[in-house]
Amino acid sequence: MGKTTLDRRWLPLNALRAFEGVAKHSSFTAAANALLISQSALSRHVIALEKMIGVQLFERRPHALVLTKAGQHLLPAVMKSFDRLEYALDDIRNDGANHLRTLRVQMPPTFAAHLAVPILRDFRRTAADVEIDLVSPYGVGPPPADVDVAVVYSKPTVTDLVKDLLWPVRLSVLCHPNLAARCAGKSLAEFIESNELVHVRLSELPRHHLWSQFTRQAGLHGVNVERGLVFDTALLAVQYALSGEGIALIDTYLFGDTIRSGRLVMPFEDILDDGYGYYLITHPEALSDTAIALFRSWLIERFGNSAGSAAPGIHLAVSNE
Repeated sequence: MGKTTLDRRWLPLNALRAFEGVAKHSSFTAAANALLISQSALSRHVIALEKMIGVQLFERRPHALVLTKAGQHLLPAVMKSFDRLEYALDDIRNDGANHLRTLRVQMPPTFAAHLAVPILRDFRRTAADVEIDLVSPYGVGPPPADVDVAVVYSKPTVTDLVKDLLWPVRLSVLCHPNLAARCAGKSLAEFIESNELVHVRLSELPRHHLWSQFTRQAGLHGVNVERGLVFDTALLAVQYALSGEGIALIDTYLFGDTIRSGRLVMPFEDILDDGYGYYLITHPEALSDTAIALFRSWLIERFGNSAGSAAPGIHLAVSNE
């Protein structure tokens, strides 16, 4: 049986607004109050929409309202469509007047604090009429529906989203130069065993995941990596290493400036490439939005050319010969 296409003349805009409201509030009562309509009218709109497309959008539980898979698929498209309508109408209404467009941008905490925030002023100079609402949640996973553009730390996945690889993550052992000097001549295994380990936590993975992967790839069997400090972000791990103690597995591009300045050094050439990378995520339908397209192009220009490269000018501090 072939696919059927809905004629846009029959798009149920009121029902879609009702669906969006219920999904955002997870409640028919709260959504009805927000939209200033009766709960019964709101419910009729949602039921009519479900009948029209032939699937349930909500799983109605005794004390909860949960989006079904179909509802999760529909919600981002509805929200983005209404957002674009709102922006277009505002543009027309304010034609000739100075007005600001706000982009909601999501970035990992370390990426945001160490790389993006220091240069966002450059984007503001390029696009003075675009403001940035930056959110930096901890964790790994897809961005929420209300985000216009997102940078995520993840492995390659196949989705409906537009994904641009900014750079593949390559982790190496970093430490303070004084610590490296004290350990000169030690093998990699001896170096790890004789120093405090600094871990970066990845959601839904064991606390010592990265070091376990690194030692396994390096063929270091029997080296104890289930010890040391665990931090939520690479930025905190680097700050601890900068204090003079501890060795951390850190992305050499993300902290290339810290390595080039000599504040941290790479004692060994061993690199862990476990498939993760920093990806720029955009909804396909958002590419026609001028502000989103401008910000996406700016990010790709600043970071996209680094894909596949390591931090330039890195010199090893300790030989493992």
